[in-house]
Amino acid sequence: MHTLFPPIEPNHTFRLKVSDLHELYVEEAGNPTGVPVVFLHGGPGGSILPHHRQLFDPTYYRIILFDQRGCGRSTPHACLKDNTTWVLVADMEYIRQHLGIPNWLVFGGSWGSTLALAYAQSHPNQVTGLILRGIFLCRQEELDWFYQQGCSVLQPERWQTYVAQVPEPERDNMVEAYYRLLTHDDETIRINAARAWSQWEAGACKLIPDPDYIDSFEDPQKALAMARIECHYFINHAFFNENQLLNNIESIRHIPTWIIHGRYDIVCPPKNAWDLHTAFPEAHLNIILDAGHAYDEPGVLDALIRATEDFKAL
Repeated sequence: MHTLFPPIEPNHTFRLKVSDLHELYVEEAGNPTGVPVVFLHGGPGGSILPHHRQLFDPTYYRIILFDQRGCGRSTPHACLKDNTTWVLVADMEYIRQHLGIPNWLVFGGSWGSTLALAYAQSHPNQVTGLILRGIFLCRQEELDWFYQQGCSVLQPERWQTYVAQVPEPERDNMVEAYYRLLTHDDETIRINAARAWSQWEAGACKLIPDPDYIDSFEDPQKALAMARIECHYFINHAFFNENQLLNNIESIRHIPTWIIHGRYDIVCPPKNAWDLHTAFPEAHLNIILDAGHAYDEPGVLDALIRATEDFKAL
């Protein structure tokens, strides 16, 4: 079974100004003359981490990673202004051109799979392959499942902590209610809401919940970026029309694609992967029988690295 490659340090890090307001943190690792791959983190509102570099063979791949707008070491932190799916797509293209890369393999999980599909459909000639994990298409049914009713029946004790932030008369639309809390003038209200939102998600990510990962969202900076940016995107349906990513599959049907999804993913249910595969049967579908949503669960991690190895043979 494949596991992470040994730890590596970046070859190069830099900051890239993409608007009058936003500046991105970008890093490169691995083989400077290797096959380019760009890693897209989740959230929206997550960040890149050192072990993300270890998903790729550093002797073969030129590994590009970046923190999306408002995330991680990009600035301004947790900023919602000028932060949409389509500016992130433009940011990716700006990074590619800045680095002089003609085309690249695009690798993304969860929200990263959403952004990967949006980018590929906008720039199909610049994408040599797609490796997608924990498929999220940002349809209303998916948002309702996780934030309104559905996953609530699987983790009722955690759900109670999540809904407790919202007055009972406002619970008919939890995303809208949380958006009001996360953009409130009172910092304490914002932070408490951010922790509850982020820990609800963190508690559902793995088949066996990881207490350390859940507790990491006690950090207000980490929680605010995740919760504020996610809620901003979700209240705007990720700036998509309903079913947009499925309806535009024709533009990417020629791109070699791997779909990897945990059977017991309760953040992004396996139906998402099946719906994508139904629209895109040319893609390789791999349902991991003993996994949830997280990329580092053993079966998912093995399948992801196998996909990067299979890509070498194309």
